[in-house]
Amino acid sequence: MRPAIITVAITGSLPKKSDNPAVPITPSEQIESTHETFEAGASLVHIHVRNPDETSSSNPDLFQAVQEGVARHCPGMIIQFSTGGRGRDATARGSSLFLKPDMASLSTGSVNFPSIVYENDASLVNTLASSMRNHGIAPEIEIFDLSHLHGARRLIDEGLMNNYPHIQFVLGIKNAMPAEEHLLDILLAEKERILPHATWNAAGIGRFQLPVMNWALSRGADGVRTGMEDNIRITQHQLASSNAELVRMAREALANHGRYPASPSEARKILHLQQTV
Repeated sequence: MRPAIITVAITGSLPKKSDNPAVPITPSEQIESTHETFEAGASLVHIHVRNPDETSSSNPDLFQAVQEGVARHCPGMIIQFSTGGRGRDATARGSSLFLKPDMASLSTGSVNFPSIVYENDASLVNTLASSMRNHGIAPEIEIFDLSHLHGARRLIDEGLMNNYPHIQFVLGIKNAMPAEEHLLDILLAEKERILPHATWNAAGIGRFQLPVMNWALSRGADGVRTGMEDNIRITQHQLASSNAELVRMAREALANHGRYPASPSEARKILHLQQTV
């Protein structure tokens, strides 16, 4: 058996209390929800923050509050900030990177989403990558399209990122990459060709969360992703009671593939991150 990192995306920028009352919105809710997932086996938390009206926010004070609470209650857990663009001004998407989280998400190209074009022009990508490099933050490259792998390769070639990025394939967003198993094989083959040293996982959106998780594990992924950012349900007719419930489902999937949840120390080693004291 070998470890697999369970990443939990606790909130995202879209789900609201009206969609599922368990979605954590305030910093205190996010800290409590993350602590529950930590105890259930998650070793990496992906953080978005929200305004009081539940809209997406770039407020550094909110990111700092969640960061400090998670560090206090979840020793060693890897903290990853989102620099995603839904509902956030492009100029503010990297405004919290000075807080030096362990990791931050980075999209290397634009893509169609159901209601918007998620814009990531080359100048913005370079700016975010440069800020991450300057603050010692490891990027997680969000792959919504095959070309985004080549965007990551360009950042390495230009010295904006090292040779060991963490790759996340995102499958199942309408108008973007469909959640089809053979497409994961195509993406993986290209990753191995141009980013052979990159670690990877895959995220399935909505009802595709568990199938994509199993596809990734069957191909030896370094980890899996779950959480209410991507999926608020257990079944078509049953809402998830918490992020921890989704993490427990991920833990079962790991066991079915002969894997176990990585500890924070093991996760840091896999991702080439500094160990905590």
